[in-house]
Amino acid sequence: MTNKLTFDFSTTNVGDLPTPEPDSPYRPRRPYRFSTLCATVENPGLKDQYGSSSVPIYQTATFKGVGGEYDYTRSGNPTRSHLEHHVAKISSAAHGFAVSSGMAALDTILRLLKPGDAIIAGDDLYGGTNRLLAYLRTHAGITVYHVDTTKPDTLIPLLKTENNIKMVLLESPTNPLLKIVDIATIAKEVKERVPAALVVVDNTMMSPFLQRPLEHGADIVYDSATKYLSGHHDLMAGIITCNRDDVAKQIAFLINATGNGLTPFDSFLLLRGTKTLALRLNQQSSTSMLVARYLQSLGFPTFYPGLPDHPNKEIHERISNGYGAVLSFSTGSKDVSERVVAATRLWSVSVSFGCVNSLISMPCAMSHASIPAATRAARGLPEDLIRLCVGIEDSADLLDDLERALIDAGAIRRTAAGLVRVQTSIGEAVQKLAAKEAAKDEIPPHEKQWVVSAPGKVILFGEHAVVYGVPALAASLSLRCYAISTPRTDNTLGVHFLDIDVGQPDGFKHEWNLSELPWDAVPSQSSQGEGEVALNHQLLDVISSQVLANISDTHARQASLAFLYLYMVLGAHSGQRPALTLAARATLPVGAGLGSSASFSVCTSTSLLLVFGRIRVPSQPLPASPEPPLASSSSPPPSLKLSDTLAQCANRYAFLLEKILHGTPSGVDNSVAVFGGGLQYTKGRSGGLEVIDGFKALRFLLTDTRVPRNTRSLVAGVAERLAKDPDGVGQVLEQIRDVVVRARQTLGEEGDGTTVLAGLINENHAHLVGLGVSHPSLEDVRDVTRRYGLATKLTGAGGGGCAVTLVPDDFSELSLSSVIAALQEKGYVPYLTEVGGPGLGVLVAQSTSALPITPPEPATPDIESDGGLGEQTVTLFVQKSKPDLRSWIGGLGDWAYV
Repeated sequence: MTNKLTFDFSTTNVGDLPTPEPDSPYRPRRPYRFSTLCATVENPGLKDQYGSSSVPIYQTATFKGVGGEYDYTRSGNPTRSHLEHHVAKISSAAHGFAVSSGMAALDTILRLLKPGDAIIAGDDLYGGTNRLLAYLRTHAGITVYHVDTTKPDTLIPLLKTENNIKMVLLESPTNPLLKIVDIATIAKEVKERVPAALVVVDNTMMSPFLQRPLEHGADIVYDSATKYLSGHHDLMAGIITCNRDDVAKQIAFLINATGNGLTPFDSFLLLRGTKTLALRLNQQSSTSMLVARYLQSLGFPTFYPGLPDHPNKEIHERISNGYGAVLSFSTGSKDVSERVVAATRLWSVSVSFGCVNSLISMPCAMSHASIPAATRAARGLPEDLIRLCVGIEDSADLLDDLERALIDAGAIRRTAAGLVRVQTSIGEAVQKLAAKEAAKDEIPPHEKQWVVSAPGKVILFGEHAVVYGVPALAASLSLRCYAISTPRTDNTLGVHFLDIDVGQPDGFKHEWNLSELPWDAVPSQSSQGEGEVALNHQLLDVISSQVLANISDTHARQASLAFLYLYMVLGAHSGQRPALTLAARATLPVGAGLGSSASFSVCTSTSLLLVFGRIRVPSQPLPASPEPPLASSSSPPPSLKLSDTLAQCANRYAFLLEKILHGTPSGVDNSVAVFGGGLQYTKGRSGGLEVIDGFKALRFLLTDTRVPRNTRSLVAGVAERLAKDPDGVGQVLEQIRDVVVRARQTLGEEGDGTTVLAGLINENHAHLVGLGVSHPSLEDVRDVTRRYGLATKLTGAGGGGCAVTLVPDDFSELSLSSVIAALQEKGYVPYLTEVGGPGLGVLVAQSTSALPITPPEPATPDIESDGGLGEQTVTLFVQKSKPDLRSWIGGLGDWAYV
């Protein structure tokens, strides 16, 4: 195809597409145009015995006789055969297959792979594709490399025999950012470098009318025929096309074996829909161009291949016949985007696209919600992005409806000069500009000292029942973990974990020579993929056996393993190996079920992400949104706010460290440590973490009984009870569910709900006693606090550990002192804390007021730091008592919090 600025769909020649045989050899026909091919359903090898002008529906499961062409509809059906011949014809394909959905088509294609094979895929994929690839990666032993396929050079380093690349999965334009992939160039590179690999293209966004990837070197093409090929959203279907006979044979076998062939009735509907494909998409594409130009004229960042400044537009024009009917734009504010979507009338709010009716959606909340938010952010997918799927309605009506929605949502306004965009994100723009200016003279992040903190967590309601699908409510504590990463100059990596008892006064210390670490064991950059955080067990084994063999203490070994793993992965991928020491300690009781491990993971991951520049803290963070006052002034004031992108990234890497430390964590502990406030967690449910809106900070007394507990044994005990008495235990679990529902409602309501919460605490504890997970020490704590009229329950797994006691705001300080003294007399360790405060914190501007005028003697002479203020900070960090640590570190300067 030649490059051109516009496309005339009515005269576009489709080249050598198959055409019905000429009526006479003396008058050879020219190839039919695409719209004619669509409307002409002819299969010379499958004639209807009655000459029906419309393909009949052979609504039968079986066929009589032996040795005929058809015997069982799972293996083949005449209606489906007509459809498959037709879509092959309009797709420049020798073979066509119809299956039950677009994802069924992809699933069939991916079954061509086997364990040990590797696949290269894009980093801007449909959410369902991403989900299926993630499943294969974790369950089928298939390696998935996510790269930016809009840049062919990113694939070349992977196209090596030793990488065992068996498939390259492309999508162009991508969904929903409309990125353009050079299918022809990539197909050529793949064939030259790894000839055995299959190039697979998801052509759903274009359909065969606008793009036929088989003509540009693809081996397999698939479409979600639910979209444009059908055009009416009244069926689910998927189409696979190819030219290679060997591949077609394998696909036919898989469809027959798995039984996902399209039904006769749906085949009939789809065949009917394809007849109008060219007419529909021609109209939809024309209107899409008008909508895209309109949005761009108002100043909205707009993504559509037909716009003059769209990246790789010339590539798209080389391999396609048009620009399609999907576009997207961002408003600069998620709230504004939500209002725009809600305000439309003609544009229906729905997932999917390709329908005769126009659709509007927010991909991050709908079609791409299954992709983790941090991954979306890392791949440049804005949370405020709006996707428009243009239908066949009159363009004037669609533009009028969209304009009204933009005005109603406050995205644009009328002025004397006409419509103008309302700048909804000017604060963010100013912040980015300031950060960019400051970065010109900024000290590199690995040469800075970073101070971070993260809260512990407490489960308020729903313990144990959460294992069986009952929601649990958790909240952050004002008891926190703190970490300081200090640069060094001696090619050495050090850790100082003050809370790990190894028989030394200052906890566990260790150092490693950076040059001696097993860097060759770190997987390549692409094996991680931008935004992907996969745990490489081979690297863990190498670090454990080669680097940590001389560390005998289990806790020190695991903490060091988590730290070294993340440091080496980030270091190898960035090409940097900064020397530093990470010191960490907590005001949290360690091992008491209060999330000390997760807060350590968050502090460690955030420190290293800051050091390697993977996340950045601007010099002037966004002002925090108004927060309810905390019950005590001892909590850190959330005066500055860290970005959501930073929080999501830190949370993902913290979850990675939690997997190293615990194997199969739920993710709730690290999420609370990052985001703070209150969260509801439901095991096994998509989107199982929910923020409790309106959560008010509450004052609690946490009492560490110092009685060791065996969480696994306690959970197993409840399971055993459930097996023996399913009705009785099941009733208890439902009663706990009811408590959780009422507690969440109370926690989110206005006013003082402590009386109601106290009753729910007692009720929840009684149910947990019924499950057999309490302990005499916990009942003893309850007896002490009950004498003062306070409500107490176990938290976490029970069987020892901690108890939580709600302290109302009007409870006298004298009485509180008496309660604490009574508990201490029994050998318990009480902590007064606030629940529901801020999450992850980063020191963004350090002052010298908290440091002595004359530096003290270093308390850690065996670990070299950078000297000066950094060394003083670390020294005091080690020396401060736990009661003084929080106020001292909070006074180091300006903190920003999530």
